Amino acid sequence: MKELFFGLSNAVFTYALAFYLITCFQWFSYRVERVIFHFTKPVWHVFFIILPLVLYYTTGHWFWIYFYFAYAPALFLWHKKLDKKLVFTGRIKRFFIILSLALLAQYTLSYALFKNFVNCDATLVAIISLALSDMLERLNFKNFKRAADKKLAELSNLKVILITASYGKTSIKNFLYELLKDEFNCHKTPRSVNTLAGLMKDVNENLTQQTQIYIAEAGARLKGDIKEITDFLNPHIVIVGEIGAQHIEYFKSIENIRATKLEALHSKHLEQAFVHSSTLKSADDKTQIYNAGLKDVSADFDGIKFSLDGEIYTSPLLGKFNAANLAACIKVAKFLGLSDENIKKSLQRLQNVEHRLQKMQAGGKLIIDDSFNGNFVGMSASYELIGTYKGRKVLITPGIVESTQAENENLGKIINEIFDVVMISSPLNAQALLKTIVKPEIIIIKDKTKMQEILAKHTRAGDVILFSNDAPSFM
Repeated sequence: MKELFFGLSNAVFTYALAFYLITCFQWFSYRVERVIFHFTKPVWHVFFIILPLVLYYTTGHWFWIYFYFAYAPALFLWHKKLDKKLVFTGRIKRFFIILSLALLAQYTLSYALFKNFVNCDATLVAIISLALSDMLERLNFKNFKRAADKKLAELSNLKVILITASYGKTSIKNFLYELLKDEFNCHKTPRSVNTLAGLMKDVNENLTQQTQIYIAEAGARLKGDIKEITDFLNPHIVIVGEIGAQHIEYFKSIENIRATKLEALHSKHLEQAFVHSSTLKSADDKTQIYNAGLKDVSADFDGIKFSLDGEIYTSPLLGKFNAANLAACIKVAKFLGLSDENIKKSLQRLQNVEHRLQKMQAGGKLIIDDSFNGNFVGMSASYELIGTYKGRKVLITPGIVESTQAENENLGKIINEIFDVVMISSPLNAQALLKTIVKPEIIIIKDKTKMQEILAKHTRAGDVILFSNDAPSFM
């Protein structure tokens, strides 16, 4: 009975350890170097990997007291408080099947050699399972890519539009789709799908012989990521949006970010590229600077108005920064043969992308959800918009995630002049923000699960409440 208890406990610990590890890997796109070197809360690794493994190998049977009364409850509470929990995708299910088979194999071997189930190693099983899972997914990746390549080759009349930028990709994609959908059979990548694996899945599952235009966004964390996607899709039209300091910790410099985004221009099917002036690219026969003729931009709570190449355009979209996004869409639409009249009609039905300056009312308060807007240009423009509101102004933000301290300090200066109450929702940039925020009332949110109670206590009817950017609890 004692042997059975220790054997089962070993299996439970293995599953617990693997659960923590695979959750971290899912957050960071299954990149080992990101989980090890770019993990923003390394203390979690200490509590859930390093300390338990040290005790596992040094305390013998006493370890199980620590496991059941400390580690397991702590892991349960940790998971409960996460705002981005493990999603049981096909990959995750396959991992746990491999883990179970590895445990079974180790127990079988232990019994065959030692006639007991105690001589099993949780770390060894977890590492072997992660390695086997990675090998299986790489094999699946090759099969998916082969199928996607074949499908794209068969769609000879398909025109591919690729969108990449430091920020604004999803907005440009959605606005462009709205402009083109009445004239063409269009498909856009769902949600924020922007990786090579996600694009291959989308091609395999959603493109048909009837699809005329495929609008895809491309994201990057490393040099070469955009090149991989470009080599796969070989887009006919490329939009390279604004370049900024997003993900600077991975790229190390703006120059590296710019070079990576411009990898999209190396498509062998390229007909025309529309690039933002921040790319520092010069115009030529195949390249237009889409914001070059953008002037007289104004924005309020009724929408935006701007001039592009001498023509006046209006839209109910909120946010001055959306003028540049629309400039790219208008240029592409005109390149594809749409008339100014049809473009202007389509602009009037546009709505802000979900979680990007979405307007709603609740309890007499005006709530602006801008939680997916995470760059300096977009966030500062949304603050300028909020500045036109006559009532009390409340901000909830973690600052700019995966950017520089200087950008967060500059953001703090703008916040300081506009808002009456500032709620900082993550410790990630709190120090940089607090350097420059001195006028508003400051509230530090330590537990986002209590957000509703905090808002009820610190806001009132007549307030405008802006949710600006969001940082998952692992950031």
